[in-house]
Amino acid sequence: MTITVRPARTDDVASIEALIEPFVRQRILLGKDPVVLYEAIQQFVVAEQDGKVVGCGALHVMWRDLGEVRTVAVAESHRGHGVGKAVVSALESNARELGLSRLFCLTFETGFFGARGYEAIGEVGQDSTALVTPDVYAELVRSPDEGIAEFLDLARVKPNTLGNTRMLKSL
Repeated sequence: MTITVRPARTDDVASIEALIEPFVRQRILLGKDPVVLYEAIQQFVVAEQDGKVVGCGALHVMWRDLGEVRTVAVAESHRGHGVGKAVVSALESNARELGLSRLFCLTFETGFFGARGYEAIGEVGQDSTALVTPDVYAELVRSPDEGIAEFLDLARVKPNTLGNTRMLKSL
């Protein structure tokens, strides 16, 4: 099976929606309105086989050195064939090109991400100095982005309603 990973285009949004929809129904991923996907399309890569989108993922920059791997999904028919690994590898490559040195993810797939060097991080809340400096925390806490709130483990996202794990990787 030959898989190609490339930057997503606006005409991929319907395929991305179709990929993530089963995970949204299972409460593994949070749903995203089409407008949100279009606004963030430049953050996405897609994996294709024979011209069909079979995987996706996004890289969201959170700070100068920090990004989040988001919305990783693989078609059920292609799971276990390296598609997710190829997507995450492409996102990590993009992160390095942007100058990021750490990646965060919020996931149920701790084995998958752990095998790629991500480590579980505990609750940080106000004591986030192990992850970011107090000055950076003060800036990040102002963001309306829910992924940043999850990274900082802010009270407004507690309890973690999905029950997934916060993980971090140094690049």
